[in-house]
Amino acid sequence: MRDILEELEERRAQARLGGGAARIEAQHKKGKLTARERIELLMDEGSFEEFDMFKTHRCTDFGMEESKPYGDGVVTGWGTVNGRMVYVFSQDFTVFGGSLSETHAEKICKIMDMAVQNGAPVIGINDSGGARIQEGVSSLGGYADVFQRNIMASGVVPQISLIMGPCAGGAVYSPAMTDFIFMVKDSSYMFVTGPDVVKTVTNEVVTAEELGGASTHTKKSSVADGAYENDVEALIETRRLIDFLPLSNREKAPVRPFFDDVDRIEESLDTLIPANPNAPYDMKELITKIADEGDFFEIQKEFAGNIITGFVRLEGQTVGVVANQPMVLAGCLDIDSSRKAARFVRFCDAFSIPILTLVDVPGFLPGTGQEYGGVIKHGAKLLFAYGEATVPKVTVITRKAYGGAYDVMASKHLRGDFNYAWPTAEIAVMGAKGAVEILYRSELGDPEKIASRTKDYEDRFANPFVAAEKGFIDEVIQPRSTRRRVARAFAALRSKKLSNPWKKHDNIPL
Repeated sequence: MRDILEELEERRAQARLGGGAARIEAQHKKGKLTARERIELLMDEGSFEEFDMFKTHRCTDFGMEESKPYGDGVVTGWGTVNGRMVYVFSQDFTVFGGSLSETHAEKICKIMDMAVQNGAPVIGINDSGGARIQEGVSSLGGYADVFQRNIMASGVVPQISLIMGPCAGGAVYSPAMTDFIFMVKDSSYMFVTGPDVVKTVTNEVVTAEELGGASTHTKKSSVADGAYENDVEALIETRRLIDFLPLSNREKAPVRPFFDDVDRIEESLDTLIPANPNAPYDMKELITKIADEGDFFEIQKEFAGNIITGFVRLEGQTVGVVANQPMVLAGCLDIDSSRKAARFVRFCDAFSIPILTLVDVPGFLPGTGQEYGGVIKHGAKLLFAYGEATVPKVTVITRKAYGGAYDVMASKHLRGDFNYAWPTAEIAVMGAKGAVEILYRSELGDPEKIASRTKDYEDRFANPFVAAEKGFIDEVIQPRSTRRRVARAFAALRSKKLSNPWKKHDNIPL
């Protein structure tokens, strides 16, 4: 019996070594952790249970039968994060460069199937050279098997992808279908075709970092939701995100203990809005002053800064926040901000996370660039996302809410549950100056008359009371009491039941 136990331990030690000490050292020299070290940091200590430790590839071409390392380049299993179950796979770059084979894919598919069946998030740590060339179409089939599971798991369990090395070719489509993608600066990249292929086909000379690095995907393409300095920071922030999310669409997000007074009054909010209606202010100040303990987990911080998305807690319960940011493009909606916010709203709705919308929007960004880029369809994505959402929706208009953008930003007409406005709110078809120039075009030559007309328009429409008279605003509230009013609104909506008409699925304007 002792011999068998010793053999087991020897085999386990061999499996844990992956591609061997030299390759592990090479991984460390690049500033990267190994697959197992990443799992250890992500999971609660001692909680990880591994699957398929001894699985090996079946390839016999190109001399592959001579090297059959245990695990076949990926570590899979389950464990807990802050006591809550998650499934994880972590590609091992020390084994065949983390390349995906038929059996490598089988291991990933197994834990994804279990995650959907048992209702727990899937976290994929990607560090791979792509499909294993020696296996040809078998490895491509493996990718497609993983893709199909990403699709089936979408909206059922949260899926998080960590890009901690190369992720190229077909490999990029699995993370692209997950809910959140985090990258590591200077050591991770994603692209469909690499720099060499780009140079051959288009004659463009570009580095891997420029083509698909963390900066590119967080600031330009919006493929990634966040970029971190190193593996450790990325894993710690992933643990923090998981704390905001439900385990599956069958459960509510976790309720955490909170030590912040629900009735907290923030008098500084009474002076947040500048006297000059065109002067900017930082909407993040309002978000952190509403949130429990000022804790805000921002999503896609570096992309489309004119809209803010992320998670806070109110009375210990997770709430998704969508807010216009007057500091960037005056808070206008455009193609990028509409796409960013629409995806976030749909994620929240899929996992029953209530949505708080903070509105200061002068309209959609004008220009040929926007119209040629399809701002009509992209703007409709956000409109569609809010309109189909059945979760509790609370809206606070702080200043401007003009034109179609007023409708889009979770208005009462899109089944907003509680729609509040500050006394500084201006709800109208457009700003006073533009409106007067259209209504009184014949008087444009008389500056005094135009000034008088503008003042009259502002008195009549640059306030929340016309909308309140019509019932489009439920209450005009004091800025200082925003936390209390919003928290009470969400508390009143905890038992909300609303369902959409039966359909196979909708046809959102993609």
